[in-house]
Amino acid sequence: MGTLYLVATPIGNLEDMSPRAVRTLREAALIAAEDTRQTRKLLAHFDIHTPLTSYFEHNKLSKLETVLAALEKGDVALVSDAGTPAINDPGYELVRAALEAGHAVCPIPGPSAPLAALAASGLPTDAFLYLGYLPRKSSERRALAREVADLPYTLIFLEAPHRLRAALSDLQTVLGDRRVAVARELTKVHEQIWRGRLSEASAYFDQNEPRGEFTLVIEGKTKQKEKWGRDKVLLALRLGLKLGEAPAALAKRIAQESGWERREVYQLVRKK
Repeated sequence: MGTLYLVATPIGNLEDMSPRAVRTLREAALIAAEDTRQTRKLLAHFDIHTPLTSYFEHNKLSKLETVLAALEKGDVALVSDAGTPAINDPGYELVRAALEAGHAVCPIPGPSAPLAALAASGLPTDAFLYLGYLPRKSSERRALAREVADLPYTLIFLEAPHRLRAALSDLQTVLGDRRVAVARELTKVHEQIWRGRLSEASAYFDQNEPRGEFTLVIEGKTKQKEKWGRDKVLLALRLGLKLGEAPAALAKRIAQESGWERREVYQLVRKK
């Protein structure tokens, strides 16, 4: 009885391929790949010559018997185009079928765009909800956003570049002007993580053409804070200025902490 290995592969930087992943792909009797052309490039780079078969969205059910038959003879490694198999990629049905047939299923962890974006977002990481690609239609995006609007968890979505602007607009309309990290091309040459508010993200990408693959990390619903009194705001401003904070950055920070409008806080700063 063979083992089904779920092997994470690089999402852009080949140096992220672990020695264990390389060894597993070398020692497996068969590799089931989402895109055999892409996987052949990876195998060639690491001098791996294991037989390859396709396993992708449109043949994943018809290929189950083929892969299960291979598992009866030896180990099989499942890989996606990039990242961790079965996370927003084909694999769930194969894992279930392998388990039901009595095979061991072993993850070989590694790169994952959602987790990489979350870790670097600057948003809470203790509880999060990953929801994959946002729906293509605006009405469906807004409906999904309404379903999760009241949840306290950090939200993670994937989005295509040509829908990013519309998605940011829809998310702001439903969720409000929450903090967001917009990560693109993670681990690649043009990696970028933009951080700010949804309104600011919309303005930024209106001026900068979205390119590459995007992961959106959005703060969950937070409890309404009690609005600070004027004296507390003034005290915080005096302390911030004394510590050398730039007025604009100070006003933005105090506005977020106090419940005041940024414009109101900045007017107080200017009077100092």
